[in-house]
Amino acid sequence: MLKALGDDTRLRMINILSHGDLCVCEIEVVLGISQSNASRHLNKLMNAKLVTYYKEAKYVYYKINEETINKHNFLKEIIEKELCNIDNLNNDYENLKKFKNDGMCCESIEKYKNNKTT
Repeated sequence: MLKALGDDTRLRMINILSHGDLCVCEIEVVLGISQSNASRHLNKLMNAKLVTYYKEAKYVYYKINEETINKHNFLKEIIEKELCNIDNLNNDYENLKKFKNDGMCCESIEKYKNNKTT
């Protein structure tokens, strides 16, 4: 678990997922990373049992694995009290709020990507 959290991108993912479930395409946009990079890091977080997922229609949503977090108090402490002290994680959270306030979602991201390729 600590090794999984030792990577900046994975820590950034945990930070934004601590504010709610997100589809991989939303994670890409908020963090400014590629889909393959996001998927690779999400797999490592899932292997560490820090993140779990569920499917809704054609989208896969990721979320914090509450069972693991509740089992290990130090993880809860890190997520709830320490992540907010890291500047670049605060920037990611601001990006997430802007993303949500602008009404962006999986469908709008997909339409944007489709229009960009045509």
